[in-house]
Amino acid sequence: MEQIKEILNSFKFKGDLESVEPFGSGHINTTYIATYNEDGKERQYILQKVNTNIFKNIDELMDNVFAVTSFLREKIKENGGNPHRETLHYIKTDTGSKYYRCDNGDCYRAYRFVDKSVSYNSVDSAQVFKKSGIAFGRFQKYLSDFPATTLAEIIPNFHNTIWRYENEFIPAVENNLSGRADTCQAEIQFVKDRKEDCSRLVNLIEKGELPIRVTHNDTKLNNVIFDEDTDDAICVIDLDTVMPGLALYDFGDSIRFGANTCAEDEADVSKIKINLEYFKAYAEGFLSECGESFNQCEIDNLAFAAKIMTFECGMRFLTDYINGDTYFKTAYPEHNLVRARNQFALVKDMEDHMTEMEDIIKNIK
Repeated sequence: MEQIKEILNSFKFKGDLESVEPFGSGHINTTYIATYNEDGKERQYILQKVNTNIFKNIDELMDNVFAVTSFLREKIKENGGNPHRETLHYIKTDTGSKYYRCDNGDCYRAYRFVDKSVSYNSVDSAQVFKKSGIAFGRFQKYLSDFPATTLAEIIPNFHNTIWRYENEFIPAVENNLSGRADTCQAEIQFVKDRKEDCSRLVNLIEKGELPIRVTHNDTKLNNVIFDEDTDDAICVIDLDTVMPGLALYDFGDSIRFGANTCAEDEADVSKIKINLEYFKAYAEGFLSECGESFNQCEIDNLAFAAKIMTFECGMRFLTDYINGDTYFKTAYPEHNLVRARNQFALVKDMEDHMTEMEDIIKNIK
């Protein structure tokens, strides 16, 4: 912990350091919370060691983060909000750098802790899910006129579903590195039968019908923090994958995660359904904030986006299973196959209810 204290001294924190402790349950970055005393007032800051094995270009990542949060602060002020609570406030080092690099190459960044806030790991009610939709919808609204193409693409082709099909899935099946392809022929065929779906959104981008926007790309519930007193969603966090993309990606992945009746590794696919109540609640919250900034093509494809993001995730699980589990962490040999079957069951149920999902979107005022 002495090394952490030395790193803290490189940031422009106010007050005297009282304590520093490990914080949170993230699996990618290592996080600490530091408490300072400034003339009797407690101030807290987050210090994070960025996983540069995953995020290899930290300069581009931190440029994105600073650009987006600075823009958000101005928008929040314009709308009468509190910029210290409604977006993350990153802090530069005493030399003006956006992060601190140790002699061994480790990279740390810091931001203000949003006090009196809580987060949730699972969707337990339609009301909470709707509030997260409001938060991500507001994120889209405030960034609707941000020049998205000026941001670096942190993970190239992250949601380019046809690219993932042609460059990852098909080679995995053909090479069959693990020898597992014979155990998942039905799942392989499920993916191949939906090849045309993979290019739908990409084609609409190429036609100029879907605009490139700032996207979060990790819209799980635990990336929204809520006010401890009011339980209102106040801030979107974890901005490491902010980059150019489609707003549809963020909406679709939220539904994939939050409106599944089961966890994504539930093995009994008969239990897996799209929760239409949760779908409607999230869509209402999301569109209440950003609906006016979307074009008709975006709105018309929201329900499909939920399906294609779920399909893409299932395809990635299946690809990793065939490759021998080289990307996703697994708890047992068939874990990725179970996950893939789970996502494909949700895709199938969405297909069976697509008309209802589209009608829900159309009827949201």
